[in-house]
Amino acid sequence: MRTLCASTLIGEFFVIGFAGLVAMKDPDLSAGTVWAVSGIAMLMCVLLCGMITRPGGIALGWALQVALVASGFVVPTMFFLGAVFAALWWASVHYGRKIDEAKARFAAQAEALAADAA
Repeated sequence: MRTLCASTLIGEFFVIGFAGLVAMKDPDLSAGTVWAVSGIAMLMCVLLCGMITRPGGIALGWALQVALVASGFVVPTMFFLGAVFAALWWASVHYGRKIDEAKARFAAQAEALAADAA
């Protein structure tokens, strides 16, 4: 699960950075505000890569997905991109757990076979 989720978060890191560049064109927003918000979101992406397997890591990832979709109020394209990344996040968590369960099952089977052979 960690690899899939981290890949999604790194993709989001770049999308947030590019959305920050687009948001800079809005005359109502100051550069400091845009980069403070974008920078915090980008930092969260990187930090969450290491926190995925810890308690609350997945929930923080969902909070980031909600914030990404909500950023569509500033950069309208982010409604679509946020929804795409939320779907990718769901798939990463869902299928990542299935992969982890399969790995654990195969490891247990291999251990049982090794114990029977000995």
